[in-house]
Amino acid sequence: MADEAVEAGWRALLRPAWLPAVAVLVGGVLLHSMNVLMLATVLPSVVEDLGGARLMSWPNTAFLASSIVAAACTGYLASVLGARAVFCTGALIFGLGALACALAPVMGQIVVGRFIQGFGGGLLNAMAYVLVRSTFPERLWARGFALLSGAWSLSIVVGPLVGGLFAGYGHWRGAFFAVTALAAVLALVAWRALPRGATSSDGARVPGLRVALICLAIATVSAMAITPGVLAKVGLFVAAVATLMLMLAVDRSAHRPLLPTDAFSLASPTGVGLWLVLLTAIAYSPLQIFVPIFLQVLHGLDPLAAGYMVAGASFGWTAASLVVAGTPPERADRLLIAGPGAMAIGLAGVALLLTIEPAVMVFAAIATVGAGIGGCWAFIAQRVMHGARPGEGDLAASSIATVQQTGFALGAALSGLAANAAGLTSSLSHAEVAAAAFWVPTSFVLSALAAAVAAARLVRLGRSAAN
Repeated sequence: MADEAVEAGWRALLRPAWLPAVAVLVGGVLLHSMNVLMLATVLPSVVEDLGGARLMSWPNTAFLASSIVAAACTGYLASVLGARAVFCTGALIFGLGALACALAPVMGQIVVGRFIQGFGGGLLNAMAYVLVRSTFPERLWARGFALLSGAWSLSIVVGPLVGGLFAGYGHWRGAFFAVTALAAVLALVAWRALPRGATSSDGARVPGLRVALICLAIATVSAMAITPGVLAKVGLFVAAVATLMLMLAVDRSAHRPLLPTDAFSLASPTGVGLWLVLLTAIAYSPLQIFVPIFLQVLHGLDPLAAGYMVAGASFGWTAASLVVAGTPPERADRLLIAGPGAMAIGLAGVALLLTIEPAVMVFAAIATVGAGIGGCWAFIAQRVMHGARPGEGDLAASSIATVQQTGFALGAALSGLAANAAGLTSSLSHAEVAAAAFWVPTSFVLSALAAAVAAARLVRLGRSAAN
């Protein structure tokens, strides 16, 4: 028994035969995630050099939009081209986008470059889940996901460090040249380290209508940020959700679906698991969008200090995922329910503590939100992949990243809606920010509680299947 425990532990995951694949997986996720914070660090220098201040939000919006589209197509592309080809292509596209940014003469080309980067990053992020499933035995999936979570947290340190190093010396373009070189190295290593994988060209057609619907939904959500009036924002949000539902209906009848055929079904583990992915991603969103602004206005923190306060959620996510990675299956049910519950408690704590001095008091609540999602994330992903219908394993794995990114986008839109409803305007007065600081995180407690209900449903389905 002791030998089996060791074989299922970290030593098994990090044995020499798997180290190249592990390095590729972590490198892909790190390359994708670090660029969000790197851009935030160099963007002021970019604007100072190229102008285009009114487009400052567009590079991130373009990156997120194309990332969602790419993640949605990953399972389809993997079945047609093979996992290795898709991963290497993603790295090369990411590097091409970074090169476009490095050579940009105007801000518009930065936006285009970030759009290209986002597509490559979406492929890398989604393929990480596919490769965890195909590379490691199921008993090691949770540890594999814990490593991916660790890469996200490492990006919090690496991203600003890389951006700050080049921006500090007045060479912001160098940051993008460095990313181009890293992407090329990753593609080369991945080509040598990853197996080719099976491919199929049977019925392979470009899913143009479904991709167009996804793009339309993303554009509708993005329009919420510049649309005045709460009612207009609500209308756009409803339209975006309706468009996504139409895409899902079309996808289910397609010869080669982009998502599992039972996606968001309440009668299957994969369907309910994807609901959990969506709801926990939505609940996590307000931390990244508004809490840094709240901390700066209410407590006078500088942007870096506020950013690292919010980074407590990422560190909590990683710490919890590492701690629970070895949890036996019979105890994972409790974590599936406890995780969203901890998120709800953390969000309520953020709402209550954000306006109280000293600012550090809210750090524990922020970390609790991250620990909540980290404590259950690996087991959600495991249930989604384990419950996949025959022949849909890669689709189920890649859909995790697709739904997660969609949840972040919907959560960002809902955060803005909640802030506007609470009275927040561009003036950012202390009274407005204090009101929004309470109501924004409070609104997302509902999403966390809904995730707990979905988790309870997932547990019941698992026990029914076992009996």
